[in-house]
Parts: sequence; structure tokens; C-alpha cells
Amino acid sequence: MYNFTYYTPTKVIFGKGTEAKAGQAIRSFGGTKVLIHYGGKSVLRSGLLDRVKATLDDSDIPHVELGGVVPNPHLDKVYEGIKIAKENGVDFILAVGGGSVIDSAKAIAYGLGEPDRDVWELFAHERRAKACLPVGVILTIAAAGSEMSNSCVISKKDTADKRSYNDDISRPKFAIMNPELTETLPDYQTACGCADILMHTMERYFTSSGNMEITDSIAEGLMRTVIANALILRDNPKNYEARAEVMWASSLSHNGLTGCGTDGGDFATHMLEHEMGGKYDVTHGAGLAAIWGSWARYVYKDCLPRFVRFAVNVMGVAVEGSDEETAVKGIEAMEDFYRKIHMPTSFAELGITPTEEDIRDMARRCIAACGGPKGSAKVLDEDDMVEIYRMAR
Repeated sequence: MYNFTYYTPTKVIFGKGTEAKAGQAIRSFGGTKVLIHYGGKSVLRSGLLDRVKATLDDSDIPHVELGGVVPNPHLDKVYEGIKIAKENGVDFILAVGGGSVIDSAKAIAYGLGEPDRDVWELFAHERRAKACLPVGVILTIAAAGSEMSNSCVISKKDTADKRSYNDDISRPKFAIMNPELTETLPDYQTACGCADILMHTMERYFTSSGNMEITDSIAEGLMRTVIANALILRDNPKNYEARAEVMWASSLSHNGLTGCGTDGGDFATHMLEHEMGGKYDVTHGAGLAAIWGSWARYVYKDCLPRFVRFAVNVMGVAVEGSDEETAVKGIEAMEDFYRKIHMPTSFAELGITPTEEDIRDMARRCIAACGGPKGSAKVLDEDDMVEIYRMAR
């Protein structure tokens, strides 16, 4: 195992009706003027936005709002939020939504923390943040884990760049998690969320060094729990207990817990998918499912003990034959699970048809975004990335 620092300052308020505590939570963290940031019409149709505004009014907290966040959130919306917040003296950002909304809220908070600098400089890795306004979350989609993480991802549409920035100063002050708020999600979004949660865990699990038995056991239990409850939600989308399990797993998968003692994780699959999202605007969880099998088949021989353990302890594969055969059966079992929840396992199933030129362009962008070779299960260079993209077709 390696030394590690585990830092999770986010206060979690979990359960039915907890969105009514938003005003109280904001007050407790010093918020006096709030920007409510959200996505599409679902928060309006469900009445959630009205309930949120009512709890702020009850706490005598003035507020402005900005909706319109889309999947793969855009830098232009971040700039719009910074402008509105500056004009209205906002000192607290409240994200009402899922990962895209939370990421956009974090980026706005960074922009307000250093109002004389271009926030994109952070995502271009030209500097580190020195300040960030406080962010709170009312979670409506269990997927990205942004409600407790230090990360956010923003897309710059004019250049098709999708870039991440990680910094502990953006970790939300609180996360309100009411599993009931996810019951209106389309089945596809629920499945995409489960794929994202699993991938956040697998990125930390498939490492070539620095492992702890307790961390491995937590990660394996989390993955088994998500797989089991994703199948329940496929057949019974209104099952509250299954939604609660998945929502809590979302946070635990990306708050650092499943990476304690490791070498920091692999995260090559995420970086490969970011370029797919930047070019084709695919849903993140679906993109991860589409590329994962090709990545796994390309790297498993270099990380064979981990893939064997995954096959046996997570996917329930019986040990028969060689370690390589067991590892491949584990990969196949995960792909079978993706298909059971109607997730793609290739570019064709995802509905995209990258040309050879597109593949090479994505690989060039990916290696640039990574700042060089990427990975832990197997360190990938640009040619490796090209081959994985080719395999995914």
C-alpha cells in the first residue's frame, strides 16, 4: 500500500424530503445571496425548483437563478453564470441537478473566486486555483459523484475540447441526497449513471501497485451493489431502496474512499471517453461503457492479477482454466451486464462511426490532455490509444 490523504469535508444530508433543509444548510456555511444553478425542464415540471426557492425564502436568503446546463456542460454557460453572479453580489452557488450541473457550478465558483482571471485557464492546466466560492448540491442524478469529489469537467465547444480540473477547494460544502428525486429519470439516464459509478470505482481498482485489502473489499462490495441494484431499477424504476443504494454508491465511488492506498488509479478510460464526449457529445456513462471493454482487452495481460480478482470477486466467475481465461470471462461478464441495462459496448452500439482520421485526432487530443502517457493497469501512449479506439469500433 502507498501513503494516502483522505479528505472528504462535504456534509451529507440523506433521505426523503431533505431538499427542504437547503436554506438552513446554506446559512450554516455563511451564504447570504445564492445563485441557483440547474439544467433542463425536469426541475420545473417536478416542482423541485419551486420547493428549493421556498426553502431559501423561508431562511430569508435572496437568490437568482440560471438554468440550461446540458450534458457535457459548456464553458459559455459557465461564463454566463459568472456574469450573473457578479452583477447580483452572489456569495454561494447552489447546484440543483446531477454531475453536469455540479461541474458547471464548480466552474462558476472558480471564476468568481478569481474574477480577474479566465476560468478556462484552470481547465487548460495553465495555472492552479487560488480561491473558489462555496458550492452546495441538491442531487437529482446518481452518477458522476461530483457532489463529494474535487473534480469537474467542462467542454469548450468551439474547439471540441473537454477538460477536467481537480482541486479540493471546490469540494461541495454540503450534498443533499433524496433518492426520490431520481425517480423521474428516464431509464437510459439511470443506466448511464450506474455505468459511471462503476467506472469511477474501476478506475481506482485496476492498478498495478499500491493495494489494500480493505480498500479492495470496499470497492468490490460497491461494484456488486451497483450491479445488483441497476438490474432491480431496470425492472422496477420506482424502487426507493435500490435508488438509495445507487445514490450513496455514487458518492462513495468518487470521494476518494475506493482509492485509499493505491497509486492514484488508472483513469485512462475516462480520458479516452472525454475525447469522445468532446467530439460527439455522447452521454458520459454510455461512452464509458462503449470504450471500457476495448480498454480492458488491451491492458488485462499487464494487470492480470487484478482482472482475475475482479472476475471472481465482482462478476462471480468460476475459476476454470488459466488466469487469462478467467480474466477474459470477467470482461465478458461486465459487457453482458452493460447489455442487460441497455448500455453500449462499442462505438457502433453507441451510434458513432469515427473514421481513422477521427480516431487519430482523438488520440492526439487525449495524450495532450493527459500531459503524456496515461494509465496504471498499463501505461498508454498515443499509439496505444489509437489501437483501443480502433478496437471499440
